[in-house]
Formats: sequence, C-alpha cells, structure tokens
Amino acid sequence: MSNYLVDERDLKFVLYEQLGLDKLTELDRYTEHSKELYDMVIEEARKLAVDVLEPAVVESDKEGCRLENGNVYVPKCFHNAFKLYGEGGWVGVSHPVEVGGQGLPLLLGAVAREYFNCNFPFLSYTGLTEGAAHLIANYGTDRQKKLYMEKMFAGQWAGTMVLTEPGAGSDVGALKTSAKKNPDGTYSITGTKIFITGGDHDLAENIVHAVLARIEGAPAGTKGISIFIVPKYKVNEDGSLGERNDYNIGGIEHKMGINGSATCLMNFGDNGKCYAELLGEENQGMMIMFLLMNEARIGVGMQGLAAGSRAYLYAVKYAKERLQGSDLANFRNPEAPRVPIINHPDVRRMLLWMKSHVESLRAMLYYTARCEDLALCGKTEEEREKWHGILEIMTPIVKAWGSDVGFWVADQAIQVHGGYGYTQEYPVEQILRDVKIAAIYEGTNGIQSLDLVGRKLGQKGGKNFMALMGDMYGFITAQSGNEKIKDLLEPLKAAVDLLADIATFFVTCGKEGNFLVPVGNAYPFLNLMAHVISAYMLVWQASIAKEKLDALAKAAGADPSDWGKWASFIADNADAAYYMGKVSTAKYFIFNVLPRIDSYATAIKSKDMSIMEIPIESFAS
Repeated sequence: MSNYLVDERDLKFVLYEQLGLDKLTELDRYTEHSKELYDMVIEEARKLAVDVLEPAVVESDKEGCRLENGNVYVPKCFHNAFKLYGEGGWVGVSHPVEVGGQGLPLLLGAVAREYFNCNFPFLSYTGLTEGAAHLIANYGTDRQKKLYMEKMFAGQWAGTMVLTEPGAGSDVGALKTSAKKNPDGTYSITGTKIFITGGDHDLAENIVHAVLARIEGAPAGTKGISIFIVPKYKVNEDGSLGERNDYNIGGIEHKMGINGSATCLMNFGDNGKCYAELLGEENQGMMIMFLLMNEARIGVGMQGLAAGSRAYLYAVKYAKERLQGSDLANFRNPEAPRVPIINHPDVRRMLLWMKSHVESLRAMLYYTARCEDLALCGKTEEEREKWHGILEIMTPIVKAWGSDVGFWVADQAIQVHGGYGYTQEYPVEQILRDVKIAAIYEGTNGIQSLDLVGRKLGQKGGKNFMALMGDMYGFITAQSGNEKIKDLLEPLKAAVDLLADIATFFVTCGKEGNFLVPVGNAYPFLNLMAHVISAYMLVWQASIAKEKLDALAKAAGADPSDWGKWASFIADNADAAYYMGKVSTAKYFIFNVLPRIDSYATAIKSKDMSIMEIPIESFAS
C-alpha cells in the first residue's frame, strides 16, 4: 500500500476480478473506453487524494469554519483542493458529456469517491454541487441549464440541497418555508432552514441552492412541496453575476466532527425579496429531490467505507509496529522478546473483524454502482429494469449499513491503538468523530430501515426484492458443485433462506393487520439483510480467490499439507497471500459474524412489542 486511504489491491480485485469493470466497455455507452483509460482515471483520483485531500484532513479539522459579517469562510487548505477538483473534471465524472461531464461509468466514479472521501468535509461541497447540478440537468429548462448547470459541473460554481427546518427535521412534509409567485413567473421565498451543509462558503463565486418550499395555497404535507433554484447571487441573462440574493446566514454549527464542513442556519426573504425559480413542475419537489437524495445516500455509504478503510489500514500499521508482550508460546517467560501486537489473538480477531466488514462493504458499494450502470445502459429493457430494481433495494442498505460499519470499524481501530487511539496523536480519533454524522444525515438509519421495510420490500409486488434474491440464489446454484468452497456455500444458502423467510413473515404480519411488527423491527431486519449481502459478497470473492490461489500453488509446486513450504510460498508471493487472505476473511465472516442473523430472526419472530407497550413515563422517573 502506498497510502493509508484505500487498499489498492483489494480495490482492483473488486473492480476487475469480481465485478468486471472492463466488461462495461461492451455496453453502447462505454464502447470507446478501455481498461487503460480506467486505470489512468483511478491513478489520477489516487494522486489527488494522496497529494491534496488527505494532507488537508487534520488542518481543516483544527481550523474549522467561521462566520464573519454574514459570510462563511472555510479552511484555507480547501481552496486549492476545490480548484484542482474542478479543473480535473471530477464534479461531473460520471455524468454525460452533453451536460459537461466526463461520461465515465458510475462504477468508476464510485472508485474516485472512495479515494476522495478520505476528506469528506471537503467532499461535502463538491458532492452537493454535483447533486444539485444533476437535478437541473434532469428537470431544468434549457435556460436554467445554460445559466446554472454548466458552471456547476465545471466546478466554477457550487450547489447545495436545502431541506431541513427547525420544527420539521426528518418530517419534511411539515416544512413552513413558503414561496409566493410573482407576476413575472419567478418566486419569492420566505422561511428558515437549519443544518444546511455548505449553505455558504468562499470556495466558489456563486452557490446555487436547491430549496424545498410550499407555494402559497398548495396542499399540506409532502404532496404540496415544490423545489426552487435559489442562487446566492442573481444571475443575469448573459451569465454575469448580479446582486446578492435576499437571504442571510444566521449561524454555523459547532460540531463534534467534520469541522471543515460549514453547517449553516439560513434565513430566506427577511426583506421579502429572496429570488427563486421553480425547478420542474409545481408540487413535484419531493419526487425531484429524491434523485439527489438517493445519490447522496449512496455517497454517505461511501463515506462510511472510506472512514472504515482508513481506520482499518491505520490499525494494521500500528499493530505491526507496536511491540508489546511476548508471543503466545512464550507467555510464561518474562525474558522472551517483545513482539508486534498483531501476533496476539485478540488483536488479530479485531483486525479480521474490521477487514471482513470493510472488504464486504467495498464490494457491496461497488456492486451498487454497477447496478446503476446496468440500470442506465443495460442491453435490454428487462435487464435495465432488473438492475434498477436491485439499486432501489440496495440504496437504504448501503447508506445505513455503510455509515454504521464506518463508525464501528473506527471504534475498533481506536481499541487496537489502545490509549494512543484516544489521543489526537493518531488519526483514528478524528475518523470516529467525523464519520458519526453519516448515520444521521441524508435520512437517519432508522428512516432508511423504514424505507426498506415499508416501501422497498413490496415495491412492484416484491419484484425488486426477488431480483436481488435471484442474484444471490443464482450464484449459489452456479457454485453448487464447487467443492473448494462447499463449507462456505451451505451456511450462505441457509442465510439467504432465512432472509426470504423473514421477508415472508413480514408479509404475513401485514395481512394480519399487525404492521407494528415489521415497523418495530425494521432496523434489525436491515442489519440482518446487510449481513446476508455481506456474506454473499465475501463468498463470491472467496470463490474467485480460491481458484487463483490453487493455480498459483500448482505453478509453484506448493502443497498446503507441507506447512513449511506452504508458508514460504505465501511469504514470497504477494498475490498468493492476498488470495489466501480473501478465503480466510470469508471463512471468518461466515462462521463468526453471520450467525448473528439467527438472533435477529428469533427476536423478530417473537413479535415482542415491548418498545410500544412500555409507558413513556417509565423511561425516566
């Protein structure tokens, strides 16, 4: 590894050996591409992350953001990064060339995002710019695309999404921000928004906000919400900037982490002159915003992956260098030489737990990105529909599971470091602080689980869920004669069967009118499903790795039964060591982590509703 951001060997394995990134060139959209192009893009992403973004992580945390005279100033080290990011074409890396993007696969874009998320306080500005520009690309008029979108995809202007309000929070339908239509067809916005990421900053000459508001007289709830373009500076028809718009920054939040990301309170229309343009049609705001929200949710899962990857790699580095205690064979000998703590069983347990979760999450997120590519440009309508359906199912899972895993792995990394991990001398404490927000924003993980159980499982009569189940069962069937991974396939099949059984159980509860059981157990179910998908990813990887390991061993004349020669073979062959690690990782997860789903299933099937039966007054006296 040339850095402690991404295990590049694992990244390439998932891309080329597992998911076949290079095979996307067979699709009409990507026929002019090549593996050489993809490798070049990955290397450029790595360079930007290693040379520019990662060095700014600690500095931006210490400097933070400040509000002076109504303007927000972000860490100085972000300015050059923002310039280079825009010049590199990264804002629109996976968007069509026609709108100013690079036209590269979404799977390749996911790889770049994993690298860039080494500094997700910085990426919050560019990621939201991409999302807001994508909304205008899909729903804007030709004029709006020309005035706003082009400069956003070029990295010249920034963008945000503006949803949350003090009295509404996650209940977006309760928003009070209003929009009054003017005689010229524009609108005037009035209201207050909170927790707005990148609501103001000094990185770009203009910021284009996508603001949710209710047009006067529109229906209550989410049905009456529209979405508006609200620029920081009004834009003249020739593209030049006009006067400052009528909104102000009422404050910035002081947070436990992501201190380089400006989280703003925004007051719109104090003087009744906050200029806004309708995006799309009236009362379509939630439908339009969900395009951005779903992208953001996958991005948050990637944030969790990047945090977990960094924390794990730093923990491995520390465990290999830190000398403490003797090895197990000499633990009674006080004169025995001290050994790196990676030799100790409990440290190895923690590291393997971290490795299995990080590597399965990477595969899960890249698999989801490939679903996006195939949903966009699969060869048949049936194929595109299938992969879009799986994408719908995977979105709440990768957001919730990814953000949780990132935090859990960072926590374990601190434990591996011991007391040093709790200090600012090592990077893992900041990783933990920074990643915690990922479980909260873009829809809390509880909301993601409700979306999975309440909407996604039953979508299209369960067709989307069955498409994913079919993908997993198809793999199991294809590998049924593979004796090399038989011990992994059997528990994997049992796990997929259990997932199907619990989904059916929820359907039965619904038919019986007992909706509280699925709703009350939505988060445990999401975790159960994420465990099963993780196991699928790891066994899939093990099937590839075992074949390649055996081929390498045969070529080298190495026999696992001769431990001495086998150990020398593994020590001298990096690929063999990597593939053996893949098999061991899958084995560990299958036999040590996956069994947790049995306890989830038992709890769910008990139909226990203590959470609703307990009197509110009894939570605290």
